[in-house]
Amino acid sequence: MKKIYIILVLAAFTTSSCENFLDTEPVQKIAIEQYYTNEAGLTSALAGVYDPLGQETLYGNQLFFNLEICTDEGYYARNTQISGPSVNSFDATDVNVSNMWYELYNGINRANDLIAHIDLPTMDEDKRKVILGEALFLRGYYYFLLVSKFGDVPLRLTPTTSPNQAALAKTPSTEIYAQILKDMTEAEAKVSATKPLTASRVYKTVVQGILARVCLQMAGYPLMDNTKYADALAWSKKVIDSGQHQLNISFKTIAPTGQPATYYNTFNPSIAANTPNNAYRQIFINAGEDAYDTNESMWEIEFTGNRASDSYVEGGRLGNNIGITFSPAATSPLVASMGHCYGFLKGTGKLFRSYDPAGNDLRRDWVLTTYTLNNSTGARANLAKTIQYGRDCGKWRREYETLTPKNKNYTPINYPILRYADVLLMYAEAENQVNGPSASAIEAVNKVRRRGYGQTNVSAAYALSDAATTVAASSKPSFQLFIEDERMRELCFEGTRRSDLIRWNKFVTTMNTVGADMAAAPTTGTLTSGNQQYGGLGGKNVVEKHLLFPIPSLEISSNTLMTQNKGW
Repeated sequence: MKKIYIILVLAAFTTSSCENFLDTEPVQKIAIEQYYTNEAGLTSALAGVYDPLGQETLYGNQLFFNLEICTDEGYYARNTQISGPSVNSFDATDVNVSNMWYELYNGINRANDLIAHIDLPTMDEDKRKVILGEALFLRGYYYFLLVSKFGDVPLRLTPTTSPNQAALAKTPSTEIYAQILKDMTEAEAKVSATKPLTASRVYKTVVQGILARVCLQMAGYPLMDNTKYADALAWSKKVIDSGQHQLNISFKTIAPTGQPATYYNTFNPSIAANTPNNAYRQIFINAGEDAYDTNESMWEIEFTGNRASDSYVEGGRLGNNIGITFSPAATSPLVASMGHCYGFLKGTGKLFRSYDPAGNDLRRDWVLTTYTLNNSTGARANLAKTIQYGRDCGKWRREYETLTPKNKNYTPINYPILRYADVLLMYAEAENQVNGPSASAIEAVNKVRRRGYGQTNVSAAYALSDAATTVAASSKPSFQLFIEDERMRELCFEGTRRSDLIRWNKFVTTMNTVGADMAAAPTTGTLTSGNQQYGGLGGKNVVEKHLLFPIPSLEISSNTLMTQNKGW
């Protein structure tokens, strides 16, 4: 959708959002009434509300690359990096924190503008209702990102049309969350109930899934509203009961023309059995091949184009900033055929050890690379199977991009915001909190795990994956811990971990522990790919203030009613 409407969007918001900013009348001013004249105007305005999500400041790059790259799953893979959010050593002047803040409010103001003028055009009422629903949801989602990352923030529900509106005090988080629930609940009744073929626009089950995520966040730290577990359970169950989604259990085995027969096989696998039988891996191969599967990948931020053979400049950085390191010379033809990857993200030893040690969990060999790439030839070389420290994040691999020539720094790989596997795990966590480790909660976790172990019938018992779940489900606390680890195994590097650790009230202790583990990693031998001890810096730097980002210094200086977050 973004690629279709982006030009109209830029034109629209150059005019409408600047209304009344100047005393003099612009020569070519377009009144709001002229712009919101029909369905096409509203639709292009809606594209403008979506657009900030794909900017480099948010899911286009910085959110997963710099701002939240450091968790117990992974670390910034440069031993010279000693400052910045990537190692939790920064302050309120950090440009990426500031850009995130203002891009989120940019999205909110665009949503407010659309909502305020939703009734101007004469059009089909059902289509108007859908557009309003999506705008309400997106406003709620932008506020959810703000409140979960910054805490108390100003609540703006009308368009900002004058510099005089800049001064606005913080609204308590409880009120922000109440508005999020109001917006999203209203949106759930308005958005399309039909699952689309592509995953860039939200629809009913997406809203329900994100509402489950919001409620789980509210149930945890710092609000600790335990009543919200029941709400999270209800929303996630709605998604499951809809019958519109299921785990992907399909996978490709026939290589494209010109590719080796092993194209879809795991290279240097930990175990020989079932290596082509990996439906989990296929989710991320699909992302490179621009293949949509809304059964599993429910909502994605869409990227497209290679800035060369087509007219699109809407690429992202998945596979480029994070992926398997590959840095051929700029003039090498390998850049166009294989792409380029800086490899800024490596997995922690903790992540590696969280998987089945025998390698039966096929997810490990995908999310953590089993090979390196030769910069001169592109050839793969095996990594020792014993290596725990120093494996690149391999979840998104540029070798599967079908659009050529490949751009050095931008890829068409979509960013996944919500997958059905996440919904199942949210359901299991909420059900466990409300009713204990019930049969339905255990089965939800087992379905995710069975797929990870290479099973195509995820409803059938499978001893290798189910045994650990059965042991963990002996009590509510132990099952909660197991779900927490399962979320890491399934969703690592997909942007949920930092918020999860914070809501479980484990962020500081967990990061300090993993930081110490990385700092004590062996520098040589069979467990490490070189000295990775620098990877502990970000974890060791974490203190209580890092539970929230600082309010940007630019906001403090321009908003006379704004106060700084504790510790910053």
